[in-house]
Amino acid sequence: MKLCVVGTGYVGLVAGTCFAESGNDVTCVDIDQRKVADLRNGKIPIYEPGLEELIRRNVTDKRLHFTTDLASAVREGMVCFIAVGTPQDDDGSADLSMVLQAGADIAKAMPGYRIVVLKSTVPVGTADKLRATMSANTTHPFDVVSNPEFLKEGAAVEDFMKPDRVVIGGNSDRALSLIKELYAPFVRTENPILVMDNRSAEMTKYAANAFLAMRISFINQVANLCEKVEADVAEVRRGIGFDRRIGHYFLFPGVGYGGSCFPKDVRAVIRTAEEHDMDFSLLKEVEVVNEKQKHVLVEKVHTHFGTDLRGRKFAIWGLAFKPRTDDMREAPAVTIIEELLKGGAEIAVHDPEALARAQEVFGDRVSYHRANYDTLPGADALLIVTEWNEFRRPDFARMRELMKTPLILDGRNLYEPAVMKQEGFSYYPIGRPSVTQ
Repeated sequence: MKLCVVGTGYVGLVAGTCFAESGNDVTCVDIDQRKVADLRNGKIPIYEPGLEELIRRNVTDKRLHFTTDLASAVREGMVCFIAVGTPQDDDGSADLSMVLQAGADIAKAMPGYRIVVLKSTVPVGTADKLRATMSANTTHPFDVVSNPEFLKEGAAVEDFMKPDRVVIGGNSDRALSLIKELYAPFVRTENPILVMDNRSAEMTKYAANAFLAMRISFINQVANLCEKVEADVAEVRRGIGFDRRIGHYFLFPGVGYGGSCFPKDVRAVIRTAEEHDMDFSLLKEVEVVNEKQKHVLVEKVHTHFGTDLRGRKFAIWGLAFKPRTDDMREAPAVTIIEELLKGGAEIAVHDPEALARAQEVFGDRVSYHRANYDTLPGADALLIVTEWNEFRRPDFARMRELMKTPLILDGRNLYEPAVMKQEGFSYYPIGRPSVTQ
């Protein structure tokens, strides 16, 4: 099948590449000429495990193409995916200007019937707006299908190739049948393709992310309460997680969620509710809890050292909002580092993939280190902000020798308090017993 994907951001690039890997002829469109040139040469703008290899192979095999010429891609592709950005406006609503412009451009270039698939995360009712925009720009027939993505950064290729479910929304049997055929290679293990109306499909994406964000804020609040009552959130998590109605997923306490999806999508649901005269107070509190949680580690620093941090050096392990990505959008590390810098501290940072992104954020205000141990010489404390696997089994003896003070503030609960005591570290986790030496 010949496909057109408009937008080579995170979603469009993963979707286009995975569709090509399953044998389709895919043309990805972007207005950025330099980006397109880089992609043609196998250079990708994001870090996502496994993606670069797939792009190189499918470009070499001539199944995956990159262009700035949207019209030619639309003429060739029967199915056109819209995967452009929907940035957040000041009021929390999603900016649909790029989605609607892509729809208008597709409509003008269509030589005949086309299926236009909304892959971007969009508010309820966007498919209707897209239909109206396209109808104003073409006399050719078309169908609009909603097909939200459920990709986790760091595992996006696997999520696309082996989805828990595929959600498609629309009202055309012809279009829905063809999209089901397109996804058939990815659901051979009998995971479902769920067919519904456009609005329900659009709502499903937001509801899923908002629910997961709610679970994270919930367990973070429980962790904070555990510290007050001298309980251990690790044991509490196990105790509730084995309840089949609850499960263990997204119940890891930490320093809050970030990234491009959860913060934006929670705010979009709140804004959608307000537009329909509803106060979604539960999600408002989820957002409040998450913003407060980003300050928890700094509060622990202030408790230990005071608010004046001049003359103090802190090592930071982990900058991306989660492991296996270089994405620092709304990452807790940004909030934490900015607060420490306000206190006058010296900051040395390490992340396996996000150092280049961090330099765009912090400039020369922090020092950057390719090796995690290089952040430690003379450090008054180590703050762990992202749970990269590389951090789980460090050389504690080496760390003690390098650090000025053997103190770890663990925002991801990577270590056991008993082990930290044995290794000679003072240790402040989230929602678990602290160790003081």
